[in-house]
This record gives sequence, structure tokens and C-alpha cells, in this order.
Amino acid sequence: MGVSEKIKEIEEEMRRTQKNKATEYHLGLLKGKLARLRAQLLEPAPGAGAGAGTGFDVSKSGDARIALVGFPSVGKSTLLSKITKTKSEVAAYSFTTLTAIPGVLEYGGAEIQILDLPGIIEGASEGKGRGRQVISAAKTSDLIMMVLDATKKAEQRALLEAELEAVGIRLNRQRPNIYLKQKKAGGMKINFMSTPKNLDEKMIYNILRDYKMLNCEVLVRDEDATVDDFIDVIMEANRKYIKCLYVYNKIDCISMEFLDQLAHEDHTVVMSCELDLGISDVVERAWKELNLMRIYTKRKGVDPDFTEALIVRQDSTVEDVCDQVHRTLKESFKYALVWGASARHVPQRVGLGHVVADEDVITIVTK
Repeated sequence: MGVSEKIKEIEEEMRRTQKNKATEYHLGLLKGKLARLRAQLLEPAPGAGAGAGTGFDVSKSGDARIALVGFPSVGKSTLLSKITKTKSEVAAYSFTTLTAIPGVLEYGGAEIQILDLPGIIEGASEGKGRGRQVISAAKTSDLIMMVLDATKKAEQRALLEAELEAVGIRLNRQRPNIYLKQKKAGGMKINFMSTPKNLDEKMIYNILRDYKMLNCEVLVRDEDATVDDFIDVIMEANRKYIKCLYVYNKIDCISMEFLDQLAHEDHTVVMSCELDLGISDVVERAWKELNLMRIYTKRKGVDPDFTEALIVRQDSTVEDVCDQVHRTLKESFKYALVWGASARHVPQRVGLGHVVADEDVITIVTK
């Protein structure tokens, strides 16, 4: 029996099993087995040559990467053409894009790589429709833009989320607040900071034993942690927590009432590629979701150059800024002078650990 057949068998057994106190341990073990099998399914097939992923092995470049994900013919290629100088092939029929098409979005002094991925079809998590390659490319992104057709049923979003969830992509979620460390000996040590509502020691013990993790230390810090959260921590190498922006296209074809409803949903932005409506809103929201900041450098006695910015992540420090300038700069670092929102007074003399803010100006003084 192949991996796909085993997955279907377990899914069917889970559907047949009634959820109650008596079956929760059995269902927990089935979820653990399912997670392992799905991870196996996405591993490269034995003997697959370099050609197996042709067109998908795009080197990561720029300050961040955004993956355009969606069903065929929802407007991903058109959006890429609107926000970058790349012309991805566009047509009103399915599977126009057969490889990953990269483009560069220039915004706020940053260069953001945009990947137009082939349309995902139902069953992509099982490898259908180049599902393995598409999902592997999506996992390397800093932000997923899920492009949706506003005229289609709401099930399209749920189907895409289910396909990404099945392969370990967790959208708009944080890593579960559970500590797990494997050891060479000592057995299992399971502790809770407060009594969880959905987990107990027996459940954790059974899952760990099923994964053959017989020597480890566990601390569950979140009282709302679930079996799925615990399995995610065990399968951490196969999990990726990525922000997702839901982009609804073709808003010119829906009612104003439905448009207003969509526009007020969390992590959502609306547009019409056909009429050039809302394209700039999509770019602005993507910038905010990426949490990138612009830092300007200044030499002593010279005005700062606001035409070129260093791009760093939110919560970056002066040390991160030094690394952006040159990886050896911090070795000769003496102190820095900072002007901007992060400074208590202007200028403030700070060390490497100072957390910078968007559009700060920095002078780095060396020894």
C-alpha cells in the first residue's frame, strides 16, 4: 500500500470515529500517523533528477519573498505584471503558468521578490498538479498572497487553506507555546504550567511513544494547546509559520454589500486587476504584513541620504544594521548615534543592542 492510500485510509477511519472522551486518545494517535505520512509524501521521489523541479528552483533574492498562491485563472499572473516589470503569461484559461515566475517589486526602498506559482488544484498536498514543487516554493516565502476570485464560492479559500495545512504551512499563526527537547536517557518528563483544556499527560505520552521519542522533556505553557499543536512541535522541521494576505480579485463583478463584507475581513484586501482598482492597496498591505523597516545612514557632518535605505526586519537592533552594511563592521563598533522614533532624545548614543524603528537615521562610530 502506497503513502497516499495509507493517508486516505487513516482519514476515512478518522471520519468514521465518533469524537468523545473514549476515542480522543485513538484520534490523537491517528493524527500523529497522518502528520508523518504527509511529511513523507512531500519528500522527493527516489531517483528524481534535477528536472523534477524544473522552473521552481528560484534563488531567493532581495529583502523579502512573497509567493502568489491560488487556484488556476484567479489573476496571479496579471497581478505580477501590474506590480513588477515581469510579464508572466496571461490567458483566461487554466494552467497558463507552468513554472515559478519571479518578479521584483520595488517599494519603500526595498526590493521584494514576487513568485508567481502555478495554480494549486485540489489534491496538491498529495502531489497532484505539481503540488510538491508549488508548496515547497511557497514554504520559502516570507508572506503568502492567496489570490482568490471574489465571484466564486467561499469554499475556494477553505480548500486552499486545507491543502497548505496538510503539508505543514500554518497561516497567520504562531508556533505553539510548548517546549520539547529530546534527550539520550532519563525517560519522559512531562510538565504543565497550567492544566490544559485539550491535552493530558496520557495523550502526550502515547503520542511520544508512537513517535519513538522515549527520552525527552516536555513543558506545555499554553492551557489552550491541542493535540494538533503538540504534533506540530514534534514535526517542527516540517512546519512553517507564514503570514498570509487574502487578496480577492474581480471585485467589479460583485455587489457593494458583498464587497464591503470582504473588505472588513481580517488579513484581507480587495482589488480588480481588470479595472486597475486597489492594486496600490495590495502593495501597501503586503509591505505592512512583511514588517520591514527603512533605516538611513549618516556620516558625521553630512546630511543623511534619504534616497537609499537599509531594509531590516521589525525589532532589529543596531547590530542587525551593522550586519546589513558589512558583516565585519560590528567588530570595530564603538557606538552609534540615532535620530528618530527609537531615540529618547536627539541624537541618542546607543550600543549594538538598541532596537531601531522605521525611518531611523543612524551614524555608526568605529574604534
